[in-house]
Amino acid sequence: MSTFAQSTPRAVLFDLDGTLADTAPDLAAAVNKLRTDRGLAPAPYETLRPLASHGARGLIGAAFGIAPGHDEYEPLRLAFLDNYTAAIADKSTLFDDVEPLLSQLRLKSIQWGVVTNKAARLTDLLIPLIGLGHAACVISGDTTPHPKPHPAPLLEAARRIGLDAAHCWYVGDDLRDMQAAKAAGMFAIAAAWGYCGDSDPTTWEADCIIDSPLGIIELIAQSVAD
Repeated sequence: MSTFAQSTPRAVLFDLDGTLADTAPDLAAAVNKLRTDRGLAPAPYETLRPLASHGARGLIGAAFGIAPGHDEYEPLRLAFLDNYTAAIADKSTLFDDVEPLLSQLRLKSIQWGVVTNKAARLTDLLIPLIGLGHAACVISGDTTPHPKPHPAPLLEAARRIGLDAAHCWYVGDDLRDMQAAKAAGMFAIAAAWGYCGDSDPTTWEADCIIDSPLGIIELIAQSVAD
């Protein structure tokens, strides 16, 4: 964990998939249902899991080898979303230590919120089902005109909770999360316990990399000491 000196946050904002919640099992099941419905064997879970944060584009790409613009992509995307909506929280859970982390933040009077690229109709369905309904704010991929890595969603989150972005930390498991945090002027924390796609968090230019959610509490304790 970095020893980067940083002032104590007044809010900690989090990515959703791969940071607060392990949603890969349900996302992988949704894309594999597309395959089995077509008489194909399921794609290996270990192939799909790292791409869970990349949504339909990443999962359909891995499962079918096609990208947006392909004739079959849009019908597959719509069917994938239908599958996922129907079973959005069958196996999705919060990562270990997320609940204790959020409890500690509340005890310290530090607000917390969610900023995800997931579409609002999916975010709003999932959030209460996995125990995150008490977030100070929830910003989805279509809440603002631009999703991450654009800073607009993070700046909107800060606006909604009434804070300057400089008083917020942002935690995510993808390069675009760090890019958005930096552009918004927030302290950027890479969640190495997450999916992390096909890249190494050490290349993301994060202010800090942590291996578990409770590492955030250690960072806060350090910031107070500093």
